[in-house]
Amino acid sequence: MPRSDRLFRLLHALRTLPQPVTAQRLAEETGVSLRSLYRDIAALRAGGALIDGAPGYGYTLTEDPALPPQMFTRLEVEALTLALAELRHIGDPALSAAAKSAQAKIIATLPERVQRQALHAVQDTYRFERRPASPHLTTLREASWDEAELRITYRDKDGTPTERPVWPLSIVFLDHTLMLLAWCGLRQDFRRFDLSRIGSVTRTGAHFRPRRVPLLREFHARMRSGIPPA
Repeated sequence: MPRSDRLFRLLHALRTLPQPVTAQRLAEETGVSLRSLYRDIAALRAGGALIDGAPGYGYTLTEDPALPPQMFTRLEVEALTLALAELRHIGDPALSAAAKSAQAKIIATLPERVQRQALHAVQDTYRFERRPASPHLTTLREASWDEAELRITYRDKDGTPTERPVWPLSIVFLDHTLMLLAWCGLRQDFRRFDLSRIGSVTRTGAHFRPRRVPLLREFHARMRSGIPPA
């Protein structure tokens, strides 16, 4: 593994693991020997990272040079932590992990006083019923990023199955389900698909770049004008 990648992984471990982190744990996370780990700690310190601790005591990242300093009001801190915590309940495992990583990176950029506020936020979220995660969420999300055409099998509200090409535009989190906003090649119009009714999803190899953003704007404009898609 290139040294730059190893140092990045070490910084990530210092940001996200409960601190202080033992050298042994950091070595396991980055896949290096203890001797190499101590050299990497020294390299990060030389690069501007303020890392407290020593062999036998564990390490704490108190200032991160890779992330610029930021300042939030206490209410903004509460809003960020509450929004990211909500993803524990509504997101798929990948999105939940990304939220946890993002929160750690944000907190690492804050002054120590504001870090304490973020770590001990007053507001939290809990749901007695978790929305089932769709097995297709990652594929749909990545296809939307790539503006890649998909072929899906779908059951309508009466249970009638269809197969159709779609251009995925956006995924919307509703109270009890997830909706895919898309351009439907079968109907030649905008459609909303309940993810719980999607049976299979495959890429066709075709793309619709760069039309996702203009199509999504048109989709939203129709909804605002009172012409809801089917």
